[in-house]
Amino acid sequence: MLVHLGRRFAGLLLVLFIVAALVFFLTRLAPGDPAALMLGDQATAEDIAKLRAAYGLDKPLVVQFVLWLKEVASGNLGHSIFLQRPVTQALLERAEPTFFLAMFSLAIAAAIGVPAGIASAVWRGRPVDQAVSGLAMLAANIPSFWLGLIFIQLFAVKLGWFPVAGYGSPEASLAERLQHLLLPSAVLGVVNSALITRFTRASMLDILSADFLRTARAKGLSERRVLLEHAFRNILVPVITVLGLTLALLIGGAIVTETVFGLPGVGNLVVSAVLRRDYPVIQGALLAVAAIYVLINLLIDLIYTLVDPRVRY
Repeated sequence: MLVHLGRRFAGLLLVLFIVAALVFFLTRLAPGDPAALMLGDQATAEDIAKLRAAYGLDKPLVVQFVLWLKEVASGNLGHSIFLQRPVTQALLERAEPTFFLAMFSLAIAAAIGVPAGIASAVWRGRPVDQAVSGLAMLAANIPSFWLGLIFIQLFAVKLGWFPVAGYGSPEASLAERLQHLLLPSAVLGVVNSALITRFTRASMLDILSADFLRTARAKGLSERRVLLEHAFRNILVPVITVLGLTLALLIGGAIVTETVFGLPGVGNLVVSAVLRRDYPVIQGALLAVAAIYVLINLLIDLIYTLVDPRVRY
């Protein structure tokens, strides 16, 4: 296990280095100068040159990259050009809504996808299977921003059950702020439940014809116990895999939903940074998301050994 963890951490560092290099150099290819954007149209070339020198933007790209890597290695993601504070602080300030949005969305997606996938596999070829497969295909192809606008119009504007947008005032309690996340979480949960449904259905179909299930039925066990205690336990590994991948995608891909619902999350921060060419924020945010992604994959590998004793590294 220690050897396996050592290899995984080495691979993690390599992936993060590749992501850091791609993010750093690709952001520099985008048109626009952060110094010119900050100073405005009335700024002179001399003023722009001074500001670029102050933030080290006048150095060669390779030198800038090496200096940034040194800061990252020391735990510093840089200093925001426009926010005038450390990138780490800016990310932590925006982390709460993104974290809870991802967790709520995952819970809703799992609550929909896992039972639907099991039911679809058990009643394969029947109306239930056809309905679940059709709805899953529909959910997979619905744009999240369009579904978000529909949910806002129906549940927030007409019925008034949820807030329309925002994350509450700074003085609001945590429960009040979390209420603003229920509607966007439902949007992301419905959209992402399609993948979980299809994975669960495929995994369940592979196991339903297994010999040990015939033996369990021959012993007189009820169909409920056969499905839940024997069949479902043996598909936990692929189900956990798709849940972990879904969580990683939710953390890194909630930008559109946060924009539609006006949530002050990490996604909204990245969008603002891209528009302002705030290089340190873009680099730090994307590197942090990549780190979370690979850590989730590592955690999934460790969970395998808990849910399935046959898995050994």
